[in-house]
This record gives sequence, structure tokens and C-alpha cells, in this order.
Amino acid sequence: MIYSRNAFSAAGEVPMVCVEHLEGAPLSFMTTAAALRMQSLTEPAAVIPTTTRTVKQFGRIQLPGAPWRYAVTSNGGNILVDGVPDMRWRIEVDAEVRAGGATLSEVSAELRTRIDDAWVTKLRLADHLFCYLVVKPKAVPEGFVTEWDAWCRQRGWSASQQGRKIYTMPLAVCKSRAVAEVRRRLWETGELAGAAKTFAAGDGALDAEMLRSADFAIRPRHGELEQLNWTHPNLTITRATGILAGEEIINWFLESAPA
Repeated sequence: MIYSRNAFSAAGEVPMVCVEHLEGAPLSFMTTAAALRMQSLTEPAAVIPTTTRTVKQFGRIQLPGAPWRYAVTSNGGNILVDGVPDMRWRIEVDAEVRAGGATLSEVSAELRTRIDDAWVTKLRLADHLFCYLVVKPKAVPEGFVTEWDAWCRQRGWSASQQGRKIYTMPLAVCKSRAVAEVRRRLWETGELAGAAKTFAAGDGALDAEMLRSADFAIRPRHGELEQLNWTHPNLTITRATGILAGEEIINWFLESAPA
């Protein structure tokens, strides 16, 4: 939904609005049309911002339509309720990660033995849940992600690359599970009818299970899932790429949700 300048693609002179600043500098944008339409999306639907970003990183974003009753951050590891992490959910996730295999400390220690400064610029631990590398994509050793993912899978984790970031994630930390939990809560309180459908959008491998689990899903014609040529019977793929794909996704939500 939001894009850095490097990810705009061929947007031309389309009017933009900045929706994220970092240390006072503009960082991420939407088209003005997408921002306006996203505000109206909250009328026919319960909108749940869902991201791999940490709680702190999500807090930098001024997404149109806020404030949000619920949001999912940390790839599903945290559910925010009125902006505050739900500790009951987080305790459940942490317990499942421990039961699933290796700890974050063990995984990150092994990862450090496999990387060097020639192609890695940062190694970050995210919300005490997972870790990721910021890399020079063209310098990543051939086969690294595949080999690292194979090591991780035997220990209850996985690895995937999205642009300049290589994520190492516990299998128990999953956006689809957190979205299903929020949907259950909204159904229990009567805010959603039992027949309400779930619509989802995403562009990376970490989004695939969420898209697969939704009743209807959409992805842009760019990003990791495009590179993987990933598809599913419930999936729509945008015509546009870059920031204009974000606008097309908003329009798809608006056209689909009322129906």
C-alpha cells in the first residue's frame, strides 16, 4: 500500500502524499487518489493493517483511515488493539515458537556465522520474534537463501528474500493466524456477520499464506510473489506495477467489499 521513492516504478507526475517519515525525512508515499479512497474503505469493511514491520516501525506510518481498532504487526507476532500490543496473543505466539524448534538466539547465532560485510549491511532482531538482513541484492552469494532456508526448516523456521531484506522467521509467526484471530474477535462482538468475507493484499512470500487463506486476494504485478510467479484460485493480479498498483488494489477493495 505504501512505497519508497525507489519503488515508485513508472508513476510519472502522479500526485503523491507522504505517509511515513524517518528522523524527519519523508520515506514512504501513496498516490493522493489511493489515500483518499482508503479513507472511504473503512465504511463498508473492517480494515486491518497487516505488516511484517515491527510495532515501532508501524507506528511511524500515518495510514489514511486511522485510528485503527486492530492492526497486525511483526508478521502476525503482535496484534495491536487501539495501538497497544495484546499481551495474551503475544504470550501464545511465544509459546508456540518455543515449542516449534530453535530459539531466536540460536538461529541468529548460526546466521552470523554465514554472513559477511561484503554483502550484508545490517542484521536486525525484530520485536524479539525474528531477524532479518539488509543486503546488497546483487552481491548475495548464489544459493544462500535456499541453503539457509533448508537449515531453518529443520528447526521450525523459514527464510525468504524481499528486495534488500532477507527474513528469517519462525513458522509459528504467521499473518494468516493473526488475521483469523482478529476476524474471530470481530465476529464474537457482532461487528462482523458470520458470512462476512475476508479480502487480503500482499506482495511477498511472507504474505502467501494470508492470501491463500482469504476468501479473495490480490497481489501487485511486482515483488517477491511476482518473481515466484505465485498464484492461487482466489487471486487477482494487478495490471499496474509500483505505486500505481497500490492505487489499483484500493480500487479493487472498494469494488469488491460491498458486493
